Amino acid sequence: MTVADWKRTIDQFAAMGGRDVQFIGGEPALYPHLPELIAHAHAAKLGIEVFSNMTVIREPLWETFTAYGVKLATSYYSDSAEEHDKVTNLRGSHRKTRANISKAVQLGIPIRGGVVAVRSAQRVNEAVSDLQTIGVGRVGGDRTRKFGRASQGAAPTVNDLCGHCALGQVAVGPAGDVWPCVLGRFITLGNVRTAPLAVVWNSARTVEARAEIAAAHGLKPAEACTPPQFLPSCGPCGPCVPSVGHCDPKEAGDEPAAATIGAPA
Repeated sequence: MTVADWKRTIDQFAAMGGRDVQFIGGEPALYPHLPELIAHAHAAKLGIEVFSNMTVIREPLWETFTAYGVKLATSYYSDSAEEHDKVTNLRGSHRKTRANISKAVQLGIPIRGGVVAVRSAQRVNEAVSDLQTIGVGRVGGDRTRKFGRASQGAAPTVNDLCGHCALGQVAVGPAGDVWPCVLGRFITLGNVRTAPLAVVWNSARTVEARAEIAAAHGLKPAEACTPPQFLPSCGPCGPCVPSVGHCDPKEAGDEPAAATIGAPA
């Protein structure tokens, strides 16, 4: 996707009645044209969120965030630097992430954190408390889903998606592929370089994929939703915290007796 491709897609999304865009990755803060795309999305009257690991944010990007009312989101794994860095496989990532979260709070930039449980006995509750101590007002939790590195080589399936994909959001990849959500990258609905986004969204392929995902989770179309975690467009609920214990739509009506996030499988 060229910058022009991205701008055209943003415009098409806004024309469809879209309300919010989220720049994610990879690491969007490393993309040299991110400020330009943020400015374009703002001109299209879209809400903007950047999902970053918060390790490398240079001063010009902070200025862009504040100028265009950007919101931030990040993943956080532990209050312990050693444990956090083991999850990210990047030494020093906890120090950098925590420092930049603090800077965002100081600048008055809205930021939400997601604590993902990837190991048994992980300090997830302490991670939530640490984020709240820094000043992060919205903290969510989730379990590991079997995509990317977390799949450990296993083929992805619709069963490990949240179930509400392509109901209120889609994701567009770097080659223009349209996916039902950012985790559903193994399901291609179309490509915005060969067809307008509205055509892809209303295509038979999207209807088919939407039905397949919903059927796998026993869901009715978008009548109920669990806390959305990293995708605020999932709505209407607010993000859950580890005490909720689950983030699966099919369990949304079953309040657990105790926290399960971080408990041994």
